[in-house]
Amino acid sequence: MKAVQLVAHGIPGQFRVGGLPDPAPGTGEVVVRVRACGLNRLDLWLEEGTLPIPLALPRTPGSEIAGDVEICGDGVTDWHPGDRVAIQSNLFCGRCEFCVSGDESLCIEGVLLGVQRDGGFAERALVPASALVKLPDEVSYVASAALTLAGSTAMHMLTNRAAVHSGQWVLVIGGASGVGSAAIQIAHRSGAHVIATGSSEPKRSLALQLGAQHVIDSTNPQWTLEVRRITGKRGVDLVVEHVGGQVIEQAFNCLARGGTIVTCGATAGKEVTLNLWPFFVKQQRLVGSYGRSRADVVQTLEWVRSGRLRPVIDEVVPLAETTRAFAKLRQRAVLGKIVIQT
Repeated sequence: MKAVQLVAHGIPGQFRVGGLPDPAPGTGEVVVRVRACGLNRLDLWLEEGTLPIPLALPRTPGSEIAGDVEICGDGVTDWHPGDRVAIQSNLFCGRCEFCVSGDESLCIEGVLLGVQRDGGFAERALVPASALVKLPDEVSYVASAALTLAGSTAMHMLTNRAAVHSGQWVLVIGGASGVGSAAIQIAHRSGAHVIATGSSEPKRSLALQLGAQHVIDSTNPQWTLEVRRITGKRGVDLVVEHVGGQVIEQAFNCLARGGTIVTCGATAGKEVTLNLWPFFVKQQRLVGSYGRSRADVVQTLEWVRSGRLRPVIDEVVPLAETTRAFAKLRQRAVLGKIVIQT
């Protein structure tokens, strides 16, 4: 099969595009014929080698897979060749206390598909059958590949780790990103008043198209004051944050009393400074969010099927152009998602 492998970390990393043996399923596993796979910030972290976990190379990246079941291993009875599927990217053990309770995002033995195990920038992927989710007939492979990681991350943030409610003010950081573009739609469809940030006019324009009522230039050093102005100095009830570093510190300046910041990333830095006095006096919350549960993936696909959530596709590229796609994402020149089609 054709596949893309990362063979050396770096900015950029070194990739090899070529042939690999077709995978064979073991007990409880399936081979999926990959039709499309989304490119994510997670893939850049793998490329750079900056994730705080052991990273063995060579590795086939790609976590956001949609395709068809091709071969079922022993013990797989719920799936059959030809079934259309999406794949939950945070693979889980199914045995620990968190998996048993239905919250696989907290799995003690969790494995990242496309990072710790070969992923979907290939014609075929070998995955546990437990990670498969039925892909509705109304949802295309490309749409699924643009939303089952980034979209379900936003769904987990806004319906599991924090709860968005009608009438609330919600600030979405980086509204043109994969997580941001989904978060704007989820918050808007939930009846919230949405403010989004963007570093360029096209990114801010996209946020407005997705349902944001206000957009702010994040390159303006005084952007937090604009949030205060829009909300009548009150601040927002909820911040959807996935950048980290100084941005999360600035987000506290936008937060209302009793407000919540929910964060899922640290692109701009893993360490932050927190002024505890206003944090506890205003009874604010900082909530971490990681991955998703199976329920989040199912809910995301249902929102797509019903038209409440739509993918934002910057470009669909063939497998042979994967390295170009990495460069485009690295340069922050993407509106929404890039999808690799095999």
